[in-house]
Amino acid sequence: MITYFVLKYLHVIGASVLLGTGAGIAFFMLLAHLTGRPTIIAGVARIVVIADFVFTATAVVLQPITGVALAWNVGYSLTEGWIVVSIILYIVTGMFWLPVVWMQMEMRRLSEAAVETDSALPTRYHDLFWRWFAFGFPAFAAVLAIFWLMITRPDLGSWGSWLGERTP
Repeated sequence: MITYFVLKYLHVIGASVLLGTGAGIAFFMLLAHLTGRPTIIAGVARIVVIADFVFTATAVVLQPITGVALAWNVGYSLTEGWIVVSIILYIVTGMFWLPVVWMQMEMRRLSEAAVETDSALPTRYHDLFWRWFAFGFPAFAAVLAIFWLMITRPDLGSWGSWLGERTP
């Protein structure tokens, strides 16, 4: 029983870190960008890249571990519909998050170069920013959908038959 609560606690904390850090990073990067000032953008981008590696990356690694352990502890099959959809959405989130991390590092580099040369932000920075901004919407929506699935655990059937799992 105590294992269940520890796993659930860690899983909820990890999900909260993913949602909160993602929302915070998006908010701070957007506000920095709106200033149009390379010094502010460079400073915020430095912090955002660190936060993504320290908080988001850690939670990204631990979420599947705690999720699988929690499912096994409770007795859920990993082929239950809501779990399968959650895993798919998690992968979708990652497919948008990984390029975003690279974009943030590149925007940091470009804004730091603009500060060093006392020049305006290059077109490449603005192109990356809008791509970064667009990538945030599907990733954020997927995370919100995962939260909904974890809370409601809707009956979406079992996908086990697709994977050769036999039902009694």
